[in-house]
Amino acid sequence: MNDHPKTGSKSEREAFYDKIDGDNLTPLWEVMSDIITPEPKSGVMPYLWEFAPTKKFLMEAGELITAKEAERRVLILENPGLRGTSQITTSLYAGLQLVLPGEVAPAHRHSQSALRFVMDGGGAHTTVGGEKTQMHVGDFVITPPMAWHDHGNESADPMIWLDGLDIPMLSLYDASFAEPFSADEQPVGRETGDSLARFGANMLPVDFEKEKMASPIFNYPYERSRASLDRMERQEEWDPCHGLKLRYINPVDGGFAMPTIATFLQLLPKDFSTAPYRSTDATIFTAVEGHGQSIIDGQTFNWGPKDIFVVPSWKWVTHETEKGAVLFSFSDRAAQSKLGFWREDRQKN
Repeated sequence: MNDHPKTGSKSEREAFYDKIDGDNLTPLWEVMSDIITPEPKSGVMPYLWEFAPTKKFLMEAGELITAKEAERRVLILENPGLRGTSQITTSLYAGLQLVLPGEVAPAHRHSQSALRFVMDGGGAHTTVGGEKTQMHVGDFVITPPMAWHDHGNESADPMIWLDGLDIPMLSLYDASFAEPFSADEQPVGRETGDSLARFGANMLPVDFEKEKMASPIFNYPYERSRASLDRMERQEEWDPCHGLKLRYINPVDGGFAMPTIATFLQLLPKDFSTAPYRSTDATIFTAVEGHGQSIIDGQTFNWGPKDIFVVPSWKWVTHETEKGAVLFSFSDRAAQSKLGFWREDRQKN
């Protein structure tokens, strides 16, 4: 018996591949190392967007098109490794949105989850599911899937916030739906602060039943979140990789505030350098307070307030600051954790 069966020559194999190609077949053994990789492999690149020059472009856009014409006047933060895809990472979209004084960004809804992190200005509002909330710098605001939402600015100053959506995830599953409202603004049926009063005090209405995966709170005010970090800072229980890092949660079940996107706020103390850290969730950061630098996959990025930078999946990152800083971040960790994909790795300093 021949223990070594005959195999085809290179030319015979190539002829076979050409033959089956016509029936839309591909040999796994030719592509396996590309599609099942030993470690995460991505085209996402580390990158930093400075807020000041980006704001100038955004204000220039404000002179070219109205919020109503554009529906959403946004400059997409497109990763340099993913140009032409409208993606900041392989699973997430991000952009900076501008609403000028007196403008309304018309009401609509879509199956994508969305977050707003307020970057600049004050006095504008967003209405989600019939409840209006004022937006202040540092506030984290949620738009759950298929919730009606519109934005308006009744102040005298331009309003800019960071948008984060799971658009690429919905596109992957071919599950995107969107529709406009019948008017520019939806009716307001709840008092401002209603959801925070009902769900933000470690209590729930007695007959509340969970129907949706997103948090019933849709505005997490920065003032409250920052106060939590201040209180924890007194204990000096610094995580070597994160400083003090809190995650925004859904008060109903203690899970992430959004079904697919995880959001965080972290404090880096004075003269602090984090230990090297990497995880499978590519992460978008913005500096809320302070200055510092992050070393991502060997590249150094210096950042200050309102600058935005991205850390790709499974790339080592360290953060350093002399005078202290606060960072907001978001990633697809919520989705990865539910699916059992998420992994982290830490090194000691």
